[in-house]
Amino acid sequence: MPHLHLEYTANLPQLNADVALIRLNNTLVGSGQFAAEFDIKSRATKVETFKVGTAMAERAFVYVKLALLSGRSAEIKKQLSQSLLAVLQDLCEWPAGLEVQLCVELVDIERESYSKTAIGV
Repeated sequence: MPHLHLEYTANLPQLNADVALIRLNNTLVGSGQFAAEFDIKSRATKVETFKVGTAMAERAFVYVKLALLSGRSAEIKKQLSQSLLAVLQDLCEWPAGLEVQLCVELVDIERESYSKTAIGV
């Protein structure tokens, strides 16, 4: 725990997903909110088919969803969200003339129903 999902549009070729994930993971480790670095599981998905709004102009987005066990205060969640957003803002040189929306969403996973085990430890 936690699970980080990164989605980004295919019209952002300068975004290096591997670099993005390690930077986001390091930010989570640095928050002090998680017991061990190996508890953080992240993945990236390049979105090939997408639409942002209704305008014909080309647009893009990068979206992070962080799912974490319930019980953290709204203040801690806001700090996590803002720190992840800061990482997104500094990931790469964003293309001139392209509107890019950066978004972070935190969602709670119920502790009572979440199960986990590790194999081969």
